[in-house]
Amino acid sequence: MSSAPITELDLHAYVDGRLDADRRAQVEAYLADHPEARVSLQHWREQNQALHRDYDGVLNEAIPLRLSTAVKAPSWPRGLAAGLAWLACGLVAGWFAHAARPLTPASMTSTASTASMQTAAGFARNALAAHVVFAAEKRHPVEVPAAQEAHLVAWLSKRLDAPIRAPDLQTQGFILLGGRLLPGDDAPLAQLMYESGDGERLTLTVRHAPQVQAETGFQVMEKNGVNAFYWIDRQYGYALSGSLGKTRLLAVANAVHAQLQP
Repeated sequence: MSSAPITELDLHAYVDGRLDADRRAQVEAYLADHPEARVSLQHWREQNQALHRDYDGVLNEAIPLRLSTAVKAPSWPRGLAAGLAWLACGLVAGWFAHAARPLTPASMTSTASTASMQTAAGFARNALAAHVVFAAEKRHPVEVPAAQEAHLVAWLSKRLDAPIRAPDLQTQGFILLGGRLLPGDDAPLAQLMYESGDGERLTLTVRHAPQVQAETGFQVMEKNGVNAFYWIDRQYGYALSGSLGKTRLLAVANAVHAQLQP
């Protein structure tokens, strides 16, 4: 009897070490014939490592005594105890959301719908996390170098199922290093990396949606000294990430936006 097809859930379970021996062997046979899947797995592993670096300290903190005592109290009904457990989960999720919350000054607000803003914010968090992982790479910051720019743009355009462009940022002091493909929540993402003469790196992450989305103005997200300006323009989402100050990064974002206009 033939085995069930390998799905993305199987690949995630493989990365997390949650497959039994038989299914793991099936996934490894699949990976041997699918190099693109191997690339995605490597990205997921690197993102997992980045998340552990950033958040293990919080997750491993001791539970305050007063909370431990409250959970162990035998007189509380089971339903109330379950409710407290869900509340604790919500507090943890809130901590993660707070760590990378979007900042929206009045000059940067837009009339985009709440749903579009939430989608854009989730995309920006992914872009920011990927920037932190790959901008620090010394030997392998990109999959395809700028020397093969035509191939890079054609490859990423094919994978995103939409034409993309690599803006020229030399006037802003940055040259293209190259790019890579990233996994997204519901579709692949393209990451283009740029570097200045003094080694400062920026990444432009691009997302494509099959339908026109509610457009947004520039929004800014900040985490641990790294900023990302992100916006939605018709069927595309863009996020420019870097450790530059907000003023300088906004100037580069404006240059990117101007070049990507039809």
